Amino acid sequence: MERLFDRTTYLFDPLHALYMREAVHRKISLAMVLLFIGALFTIELNRQGWLPQAWATALPSNHFHAISMAFTVVLVLEVISLIFTLPCSFSRSLGKQFEILALIFMRNAFKELAFFPEPLAYSGNEAQVLHILASGFGALVIFILLGLYYRVQSRAERAGRQQRDLYGFVASKKAISLFLLITFVWMGAWSLLCTLRGIEHADFFHEFYTVLILTDILIVLVSQYFHPSSFMIFRNTGYAFSTLTIRIALVAPVYYNVLLGCAAVGFAILLSLASQRLFATAGQG
Repeated sequence: MERLFDRTTYLFDPLHALYMREAVHRKISLAMVLLFIGALFTIELNRQGWLPQAWATALPSNHFHAISMAFTVVLVLEVISLIFTLPCSFSRSLGKQFEILALIFMRNAFKELAFFPEPLAYSGNEAQVLHILASGFGALVIFILLGLYYRVQSRAERAGRQQRDLYGFVASKKAISLFLLITFVWMGAWSLLCTLRGIEHADFFHEFYTVLILTDILIVLVSQYFHPSSFMIFRNTGYAFSTLTIRIALVAPVYYNVLLGCAAVGFAILLSLASQRLFATAGQG
């Protein structure tokens, strides 16, 4: 097992270090800017009728679709960050999921613009305006609750610094992260292929959250091997429950998805407070 842990760490750590380089993030940011400008230019060509018929039918003619594309790229990067955060701690990776949820709600708000005519008009689009407000304010509330969640977690981390960090446990989570990264790339490639071919398919990020639920349960079982206590398994299972609530929020109708998202963050905050205040001695074992 020790050799397997070493090989997993040998594969994971260089990938993590490469992704965290500032030069890499600068190149990715530049690529995102160019992608957004290119999307706007292509949509304008389509609006003017200067593209071949086969392309014109497959490409959008509304400029606001470019915003949705840009948010999709941002979400892809955030999911990759989540995968690399997974070996750090269960609570930190859950916080990253809340960040992604807030961005998904914000993307949903801008996606509603695709139903508007150009130039924008309020009349006849009252329902879309309400959807935009619900998604936008929902993202804001989750963002505020996320700040409270991180504040609670920072206190818990300071209180638990004396806990022993098991090399095998961290290496096991790195192995799970590598598998998750491969799954994410495969699902993303398949979703892109279906989009290019015009095949109807489910939202890529919604489907990936199903994989995250299964991954969280797997980590709960692995943590039970290294930390055999009812306290740890309940706390980690509670975090997995928050992930499940996020997954339901992603497929729920407008308004209900915001309530479910806020409930997921609220549950995580209460769970963290209970773990820190009521079971502090149990968590230090």
